[in-house]
Amino acid sequence: MKYQSQGVAKLYFIAAIALFVTQILFGLIMGLQYVIGDFLFPTIPFNAARMVHTNTLIVWLIMAFMGAAYYLIPEEAETELHSPLLATIMFWVFLAAAGLTVVGYLVVPYATLAAVTGNEYFPTMGREFLEQPTITKIGIVIVVLAFLFNIGMTILKGRKTVINLIMLIGMVGLAVFFLFAFYVPDNLVLDKFFWWWTVHMWVEGVWELILGSILAFVLIKVTGVDREVIEKWLYIIIAMSLITGIIGMGHHYFWIGTPEYWQWWGSVFSALEPIPFFMMTVFAFNMVNQRRRNHPNKVATLWALGTAVMAFLGAGVWGFLHTLAPVNFYTHGSQITAAHGHMAFYGAYVMINLTIISYAMPLIRGRNAANPPKAQMLEMWAFWLMTVSMVFITLFLTGAGILQVYMQRMGENPESFMAVQDNISLFYWLREGAGLVFFIGLIVYVASFFVGHDEPEAAE
Repeated sequence: MKYQSQGVAKLYFIAAIALFVTQILFGLIMGLQYVIGDFLFPTIPFNAARMVHTNTLIVWLIMAFMGAAYYLIPEEAETELHSPLLATIMFWVFLAAAGLTVVGYLVVPYATLAAVTGNEYFPTMGREFLEQPTITKIGIVIVVLAFLFNIGMTILKGRKTVINLIMLIGMVGLAVFFLFAFYVPDNLVLDKFFWWWTVHMWVEGVWELILGSILAFVLIKVTGVDREVIEKWLYIIIAMSLITGIIGMGHHYFWIGTPEYWQWWGSVFSALEPIPFFMMTVFAFNMVNQRRRNHPNKVATLWALGTAVMAFLGAGVWGFLHTLAPVNFYTHGSQITAAHGHMAFYGAYVMINLTIISYAMPLIRGRNAANPPKAQMLEMWAFWLMTVSMVFITLFLTGAGILQVYMQRMGENPESFMAVQDNISLFYWLREGAGLVFFIGLIVYVASFFVGHDEPEAAE
């Protein structure tokens, strides 16, 4: 760690991992509720478990992005963070807002939560992934604005690099497109049309800029490849991400009442969306092959390579499988969508955050460059347990989705939704088993932070 203020990232990283554990716990609860309908009912109904599962995912990813920015931007700018105190205060505000919102989901019915938080005065609740009370959304806006001010001032007074500028653009985009969470038109078509401006433009647009900047930063550090080479790759990747991602939003517009031309625009540009992820894979492996140093943090390099591969498979390949309009006509809203979502989120955003945490935490904790070998070995076990189990989760959900589409929408005698769910329950049991292995991998990952402290530290 070159600058003392980078240490503020530790708070964000620790809270992010704690929320990650919460997310997976509630994912396992939901998985059981798929096959045992009254599991933990009425204490934790399915809708509450789902909100906690998806909302903690979003919050911990954003929290880790902020930690990544607070770590890499001072180092890239070659100056201390503008205000470590502001970063610390906003962390506690963000964590309190997230914690109180989760408690609200679990303690009171959602309609009561809406009434208690005054949703009738400024209604923004009730939409998937954006279920947070309006007061929570306002809190998020305040936190993000303070964050942008902090990193923006840091960049202004320091060195401007491609990496920190792309990170800043990505974070500004995150803030701008979240504002559509406050726009809830009465017309259902308009509502879904603009809802995607947050949900899609985050994960298939500006978040990819954040992903690219973090990946480039870590690769520069662990490979020693010239910055100019990595930055040229980064320019091309983020350009392709934005070109395909922005217009590719049309693949969500196929069947919601929008004009027919979206079927062409959405299909064509969605078919191009795997390209930046494939480029990212080639980029990561090329940089590691051309490395000029043998960095002792082997596991950070493993996470970086894993990010590129799994993001390409999850976001690229599994996205393409059902993104063309003639195919999506049958598959939209099925378990194939869930398969794509799980691997894409894990590959692109979970793994890149674990990459920067794996690289930065040893330095923040006072080690020279890496965790001791025993801790790294444990973290590698965590990598493989989580990654392989996520592959199986995706395959089981894909199998469930293919059968669901055929039995419910394509067969000669289509069956009802609930009858089909009963027929594909084996896949849900298998998915739950793979999810349990994933959770074990996550526990191993957390445990890796607490082992090997007595071993000699590696030198860079």
